[in-house]
Amino acid sequence: MVERISDAEHEIMEVLWQKAPLTATEVADRVADAKGWSLQTVKTLLSRLAAKAVIGTEREGRRFLYSPLVERDTYLAGVSRKFVDRLFGGKVTPLVAHLAEADQLTDDDIREIEELLRELKG
Repeated sequence: MVERISDAEHEIMEVLWQKAPLTATEVADRVADAKGWSLQTVKTLLSRLAAKAVIGTEREGRRFLYSPLVERDTYLAGVSRKFVDRLFGGKVTPLVAHLAEADQLTDDDIREIEELLRELKG
C-alpha cells in the first residue's frame, strides 16, 4: 500500500495522472487558478511525493520531469480499502447502508449499484 498522501499532494497527483511527465512549472500552471499555489509550494509538494516514492523524477537539462509511479486506480483501491476497513470493519454493506440512511444515495446511484451487482453476479 502506498503511503498516505495529503489532500494537497493528491491535487498534484491528479494533475500528473492526467498528463505526465510534467515540469514543476507545468504542474504549477495547472493548479494555479484553482489553488493559487506558488511554484515553491508545488515544488515542496512534488518533493514530498518523491520522498514517498509516489512520483519519479527524471533530469532533463536544468529541470526535472515528474511522473506518477503509482496508477490512479491502484491508489484509489488501496485508499478505499483502508477507509472501509477502518470505519466499517472491512464490510461494504454497512457503508452503503449508512449512505442510504443519510439520504446520500440518489436514484441514479441506486440504479448504478443495482446494475453493478447484476454484472458481478454474472
